[in-house]
Amino acid sequence: MEDFRVGTFRPLLSEIISAEIENAPGQVQKIYEELLALNPEIVSVNDEMTDLADSYQERDILTPKYYDGGLHIAIATVAEADMLVSWNFRHMVRAEKIRLFNAVNLENGYKPVQIYSPREVTIYGAD
Repeated sequence: MEDFRVGTFRPLLSEIISAEIENAPGQVQKIYEELLALNPEIVSVNDEMTDLADSYQERDILTPKYYDGGLHIAIATVAEADMLVSWNFRHMVRAEKIRLFNAVNLENGYKPVQIYSPREVTIYGAD
């Protein structure tokens, strides 16, 4: 969070995150509110994004239960985010999954998306 606070990174948020946060623990909601106060780029989900997420489903990268995880990746891909940062090690931050997502991205004319855990990208306090 400190990297966002000091302006090293700028958050990119979507309505999908907003919907997920409604049922999250209070501390997570508080972090989300702070992100909203940091002038994030807000992305609306469009047909291009859902089509790409559907392509991930067709390739069985994620089960239908985790469709929103693929939608997060499709949003980041279509919005050309510099990276997607997630704690979801089971479905997103895994080398074999990242390769599969990016294979679909390339097949559909998109650039690969960089997916990392927060610990891999944080700069604040690195000295």
